[in-house]
Amino acid sequence: MKPLLLNTVAALACAVVLPASVSAAGHVESFDPSFARLVAADAKIEKLTEGYTWSEGPLWYQGGVIFSDVPENVAYRWTEGMAKAEVFLKPSGLLKPTPGIREPGSNGWTVDREGRLLVCQHGERRVARYENGEFVVLADRYDGKRFNSPNDLVVHSDGSIYFTDPPYALEGIENSPLRELPFAGVYRLSLDGTVTLLSKSLAFPNGIAFSPDEKTLYIGVSEWNAARIVAYDVQPDGSLVNERVFFDAQPLASEKTPGSCDGLKVDRDGNLWSSGPGGILVINPAGKLIGRINTGVPTANCAWGDDGSVLYITANKALVRVKTLTKGAGW
Repeated sequence: MKPLLLNTVAALACAVVLPASVSAAGHVESFDPSFARLVAADAKIEKLTEGYTWSEGPLWYQGGVIFSDVPENVAYRWTEGMAKAEVFLKPSGLLKPTPGIREPGSNGWTVDREGRLLVCQHGERRVARYENGEFVVLADRYDGKRFNSPNDLVVHSDGSIYFTDPPYALEGIENSPLRELPFAGVYRLSLDGTVTLLSKSLAFPNGIAFSPDEKTLYIGVSEWNAARIVAYDVQPDGSLVNERVFFDAQPLASEKTPGSCDGLKVDRDGNLWSSGPGGILVINPAGKLIGRINTGVPTANCAWGDDGSVLYITANKALVRVKTLTKGAGW
């Protein structure tokens, strides 16, 4: 913790909270004038559906949002007008009871370049494609050893899949006897099925996203007392170099701003929208915090939806959204 920095940021937030932005789901905060170009002063955080144990991995898909309730092993789908999301997939992660699994459900969702659903099956400890009512296993091992519990994933324009593999699904987490790999990796799954280890230096790699030009890969790190976002340079062969701290979120952590760095997305101008202490942190490409979607609760992840300008957020037990003035990268 860095109390001086925390106090400085907190004071700035109090000074420039945007007017008329408080709702039942939280409020919007501005830390820099540039944030006004991304979120309107009267933007509301709208709660869409709630009552879940831990909502995660949202994805805009075919006119609605798919998201995971990881502890309950259920994926839900919400569309406009629903008071409660409908069950999309149950079980969504662990297909049969297995001792030693603490978080059995699906986690991160995305689509491949053909629009097919991809999912990190936390409980099954694998990356899979879901189509025609069945799971197709894409990767479940590295060097003959089972993954810990793939958490989140992103697809490169060449079709390769980058994903993180912390041990959160396992009882005992990093001390689980089920663990076969002695590290939490970041991997690349190529189109021919080859799994390449890109990094094993992060204890708890979590959310993952590319910059709009795909030259930088960002990873949210949910390490205890070291919440941060790291960045890598992406090489032509898909490998990663030059690991560095892009944003240190730990000074923001307090009892009033719970949560850690988890899922993240990037807008068309390269700004990061990352879960962190207090909700969704908005960080410009230079690594400066310029705003926050303050949900008031531990917040897992987010995704662009509708026309690409609406940010859907899995905030603890709920799904919420906020209208922005930008669009997600690729929209």
